[in-house]
Amino acid sequence: MASKEKLAEILSKRNSHIIEKWLELQLAGGKKLSAAERQETTRQSRDFLDALTAAAKKGSIDDISGPEWNRVREILTDLSASRAKGGYTPSETAGFVFSLKRPLFATLLEELGGDSAALGEALWQVTGLLDALGLLTTETFQKTREDIISRQQQELLELSTPVVRLWENILALPLIGTLDSARTQVVMQNLLDAIVETRSDFAIIDITGVPVVDTLVAQHLLKTVAAARLMGADCLISGIRPQIAQTIIHLGVDLTNVTTKATLSDAFAIALRRSGQAVVKAEKRAAGETR
Repeated sequence: MASKEKLAEILSKRNSHIIEKWLELQLAGGKKLSAAERQETTRQSRDFLDALTAAAKKGSIDDISGPEWNRVREILTDLSASRAKGGYTPSETAGFVFSLKRPLFATLLEELGGDSAALGEALWQVTGLLDALGLLTTETFQKTREDIISRQQQELLELSTPVVRLWENILALPLIGTLDSARTQVVMQNLLDAIVETRSDFAIIDITGVPVVDTLVAQHLLKTVAAARLMGADCLISGIRPQIAQTIIHLGVDLTNVTTKATLSDAFAIALRRSGQAVVKAEKRAAGETR
């Protein structure tokens, strides 16, 4: 009987025994599982072993890329993704597959112990198979974690670039931290969306919280100013500290067509004046009304 068929037969014949020993290993050590997690692990283990048995009957044990292994790959992909989101470590996730080695090896020894050649071949094939499946599990886990991190970074970018409405027709965009190409796109998009939504005529980009302004940052600022102007809004830049002013001059960046101010309040005052509005102290206003 071919080794593939023999392995499939043993998996089918000793299914209950293998599952029992496998679950003991999974539930006994490693991460402490809740009742719901234990139940889910049991279900996943049974589904996986059934799919593994079916694939071993139909497909090549040496190649898990065939269509016969679709169900096995699907189970491992779902398991890896859910565990990546559930706080499991890569070792704990890969342990789902690798913990199957001991009960499976023990079963093969019981079934093929009298035939050393068949036992050796079966152990070699099972080792290669489980290693390949374990690698697939780890790769899927890593990809899911990278996707989660990428999404979180995007969300942080959006949260770190809030557009604030200071006054009627006047917006402010306070920037904190490094301004790179990716963040510039978020900054520009958020600002343009806010200009359209509020129909504002003035936008103030405050760079007080930007630690370093180099040529690249200056270019990003100019692009944002230009984009705002295309939307019909006058854009001002505030937070120009002495060090930043010297750096901009040294770099030869031309900001002559952009209104710049040292503080947000100064830029706000200019925006108010250009819009034909003013903030008046209450006592002065009362005195004027009395007259």
